[in-house]
Amino acid sequence: MWAVRSHGSDHLRVLLLMTAPVKHVWAALLVVYVVWGSTYFGIKIAVETMPPLLAAGSRFLTAGALLAAILAVRGANLRISWRELRASAIAGGLLLGLGVGLVHVAETRIDSSVAAMIAGTVPLQIIAMRLASGESPARATRVSSLAGLAGLLLVVAPGLGVGSTALGLAVMISATMCWATGSFLSRRLALPRDPFVATAYEMAFGGLFLTLAALAFGEFGALSSATFALDSVLAWIYLVFMGSLIGFTAYAWLLRVAPISLVVTHQYVNPLVAIALGMVLLGERPNPWSLAGAALVVGAVYVTVRREGRGPAKTRPAPRSSKPRQNDAAAGILDPA
Repeated sequence: MWAVRSHGSDHLRVLLLMTAPVKHVWAALLVVYVVWGSTYFGIKIAVETMPPLLAAGSRFLTAGALLAAILAVRGANLRISWRELRASAIAGGLLLGLGVGLVHVAETRIDSSVAAMIAGTVPLQIIAMRLASGESPARATRVSSLAGLAGLLLVVAPGLGVGSTALGLAVMISATMCWATGSFLSRRLALPRDPFVATAYEMAFGGLFLTLAALAFGEFGALSSATFALDSVLAWIYLVFMGSLIGFTAYAWLLRVAPISLVVTHQYVNPLVAIALGMVLLGERPNPWSLAGAALVVGAVYVTVRREGRGPAKTRPAPRSSKPRQNDAAAGILDPA
């Protein structure tokens, strides 16, 4: 009986914290679930013929330019300080350059569903970083994080014996570590206060970083008419407009009108959407051990999100910036694809 009452009170609290119509909130949440869950599928199609670094770099340069143009038309102030510019470069390099860029590289060697399973561990990696920095999350959070990282081992274990696949797994794990690091550090950086302005600059720097990397690795020299296959181009367009613009806009709006405990549910829903799309549309068949590991990861993230949504963690004495905490959208608490 108590559990039922507790669940009912949680649901009521969520409804009371909404400052927009419930149907609008759930419509935006559905967009985040489906769009960000489908980006792994979109990346897999895009990199079938397009060089991964160039595909990612051009994606973010285009999306960043479009977002900046929209902001300018709406009268937003795009001028930022040198300190904010430097912070945006660091965040953009870690989150989009190394984070999402490496996802594009990894998906040339592994299934999109496996990439999504590994990406699902990002919130758990951030918990580990918080522990290392002196914070003291609740015991349930610490235990669920350990369980989720054990699930990660189950996800990657089946592919460790195959050279190409093992390399792809290593690249994907590196991508999530860069994303987690960027998310963790971004909260401590002097990012622009407007999350849309911050994201426009982060996309610009991330796209520039990736485009220069593509040039250094000779991807421009490999371009040909076969590079721009229709399916890959359409997938790239989808990633630009849906993944980078529509998805982020819906997410940033949700952060302003809905409780964060509801908004961050995308962290365990997105991998499920990606796995389903990979199996249905790409014919991917994850190993049973990988699926078991994915279930463990999703369960761990669910427990972590529920526990963290109840209140702030306790912290041990440690030097902290006096600067107010940034909007989570600008701080990189998104999806690493």
